[in-house]
Amino acid sequence: MRAAPPRNRGSDGDADRGILSAADWRRRHVRVTTRATHTILLLSLIIVGLGPVLWLAKSAVTPTQDTLRQPLALWPNGIDVANLAEAWTRVEIDKYFFNTVVIALGVWLVQVLVATTAGYALSVLRPRYGKVVVGLVLATLFVPSIVLLVPLYLTIVQPPLLGQSLINTFWAVWLPAGANAFNVLLVMRFFDSLPREVFEAARMDGAGPYRLFWSVVLPMSRPIIGVVSVFAIIAAWKDFLWPLLVLKDPAIQPLSVRLPQLQQFIELDVFLAALAISTVIPIALFLVFQRMFLNSAGLGGAVKG
Repeated sequence: MRAAPPRNRGSDGDADRGILSAADWRRRHVRVTTRATHTILLLSLIIVGLGPVLWLAKSAVTPTQDTLRQPLALWPNGIDVANLAEAWTRVEIDKYFFNTVVIALGVWLVQVLVATTAGYALSVLRPRYGKVVVGLVLATLFVPSIVLLVPLYLTIVQPPLLGQSLINTFWAVWLPAGANAFNVLLVMRFFDSLPREVFEAARMDGAGPYRLFWSVVLPMSRPIIGVVSVFAIIAAWKDFLWPLLVLKDPAIQPLSVRLPQLQQFIELDVFLAALAISTVIPIALFLVFQRMFLNSAGLGGAVKG
């Protein structure tokens, strides 16, 4: 009689096994303690993560006196929806909102263009000194951004070859945003994971480097382009220091720069309503692209080595 084959410890039955075994789960006090711990941790994460956002949304439609006297109470004297309309008209949120959108779209376009072309050149074309260039790009990640602030500002004031300052123009924000080493390396690693057989087949069909980039590489790179796009737009939306330095004209400043300067001239409830409006786009972007953040498939090719 043949003995039964030994069970494979790495079988599918053990795939979902955690630190608690089936015997532990059969104990009532273990189940109660574990579920209570999970509930407490979940509630703590909700309070810490969503608490400030929910409080801001509540305060945006709450009168100033109620916010100051009872900041955690839910509308003790009613809801004041007029705060949103006043913030949109009186603070001119629409104008600064438009400036922020223009800046974010320009930053997105420049970062995607630089990241995809540089990643394509380093990963697919593979120039002779490509490893040296990759090492130099990687080295810039270890330089604190505050150290580069002065030389970058001087470059914008006196840009080479142009002979005209870029201060008080959107180009002063768009062009420096393209120098993002993290995005270049991220896209390069994604391109490294693409099948080389497809590139060779395209070359045999007569595709040159530009046609290969536009017709083959970019259509296969939608996941990583989406990741870079979300990172670029959110970073541009909340950037404060650099737009404050190069956009001195209030007429072209984004929300992140203009709202703190207007705080002393408007009421607290109107200011909080303006802050709530300015957070709509980042939250909407996360809700739309949350799978790209949370699923491993979105970054799987980018980190494959």
